[in-house]
Amino acid sequence: MFDRQPDIGEISTWLTDLVDEPPASLRRLGITDIDAARAAFTMMHEVFDEDREPLSDAYIARLLADDAFWAVGAFEGTDPVGCITAHALAMTRHERTELFIYDLAVRADRQRRGIGRQLVDSLVASAAERGIDVVFVPADDDDTHALAFYEGLGGRPAKVTIFDLGAQ
Repeated sequence: MFDRQPDIGEISTWLTDLVDEPPASLRRLGITDIDAARAAFTMMHEVFDEDREPLSDAYIARLLADDAFWAVGAFEGTDPVGCITAHALAMTRHERTELFIYDLAVRADRQRRGIGRQLVDSLVASAAERGIDVVFVPADDDDTHALAFYEGLGGRPAKVTIFDLGAQ
């Protein structure tokens, strides 16, 4: 954030600006939120700097209608500033469901303001309300920002290797 050691006035101004910003409003996206979901998914791809295909209304509607797909958006007005997606997985070793966080992104100009934490906390709380007490997320070993973020939330690393078995 700062190129040099900031003085107390700069820190005070930065903190005041941060506190004066209205918090992002969070909501789980549902079947009536096709445009908001499209905007949130587009923002995620921009944050990840990924190539993407345009998603049809029908595809987004199917996603949002699926109880096993979770998308929580953080919005300032109608502008998405963050989004988290997850998939509920029914287990076969016991009669429970676990939640797999697939993606979490916060717009670059809104990072380090607690929005990512809000999204994760909201998702975990919603999962707990539905009796889901296991929530897990993969993070690339070389993504030190993500590793620090999830450890800062109290996450514990698990020794797992994920294999890509898709087409080459």
